[in-house]
Amino acid sequence: MRRACFAASIVLLNPGMTKRKSKGAYMISAVAEMYEIHPQTLRLYEREGLLKPSRTEGNTRLYTDEDLQRLEFILSLARDLGVNISGIAIILQMRERMEEMQRQIQEFVQYIQHEVLARASAAADPSKGAIVPLRRHLVPPVDSSRRKDSSK
Repeated sequence: MRRACFAASIVLLNPGMTKRKSKGAYMISAVAEMYEIHPQTLRLYEREGLLKPSRTEGNTRLYTDEDLQRLEFILSLARDLGVNISGIAIILQMRERMEEMQRQIQEFVQYIQHEVLARASAAADPSKGAIVPLRRHLVPPVDSSRRKDSSK
């Protein structure tokens, strides 16, 4: 990849920080050169909702590293697989749904692991894990022989 050649085109989002890729953003002209595409193609991808670059106060598009990763995926679909813009939009949408479902599954697995551990520790102490709490008799049971005697 030729990102290093365009380090001068990086617009720092936080000027006080050092020039790290994760803290910078690329302007549309630099991105177009890096990926050998026309700037209008990037504008089209934004108009179609495939890319969502951030904007400066002057309304200049800024592409972050996450945007560039997404653009690389879009370009691989278009160039390598011949997928059209509508197909790319569907694939990206499905990919986002899958990522969300994976996140939900991970949360569910963590919840189940927590519950299993909690119930295993409760099983070690039956008084904590009992469905019906165990009660100790506060009043000793009445001796049945005494009852018979008192009824006479």
